[in-house]
Amino acid sequence: MNPQKDNVEETDQRMSIVGLWGVRYQVKDVQRSIAFYTRTLGFNLDHQNLPAFGQVSISNLKLILSGPGASGSRQMPDGRQQEPGGWNRIVLQVKDLPARIANLKKKGVYFRNETEVGPGGRQIQIEDPDGNPIELFEPAT
Repeated sequence: MNPQKDNVEETDQRMSIVGLWGVRYQVKDVQRSIAFYTRTLGFNLDHQNLPAFGQVSISNLKLILSGPGASGSRQMPDGRQQEPGGWNRIVLQVKDLPARIANLKKKGVYFRNETEVGPGGRQIQIEDPDGNPIELFEPAT
């Protein structure tokens, strides 16, 4: 191993990443997803190019919604199709988790689980209309 060469390669890799842009979710209906994130969760609409693409944001999180036909939804070279769902998720910090849960249940939001409590706080998972997971998290005080 050459420690000097490894340091140069590591520095080059860090310098090529300029920061976090956002999180991309695959969705089946961009307009429906925009409505969910803006009306149900309080995100802001940044821009849209329907029916393929939309971007919403809250605080410093940009959520890129890629529908069928978007460049961010194209099939992989090995034939795999990008699709909604999975277990990786955005984590949204909330205040008064029980009140937020009650409000979202009234709106018909689907919950993946019941509230979990751990040393770091309380959390619960919901899904957007396409099954993409969202964790609502209230830190321990």
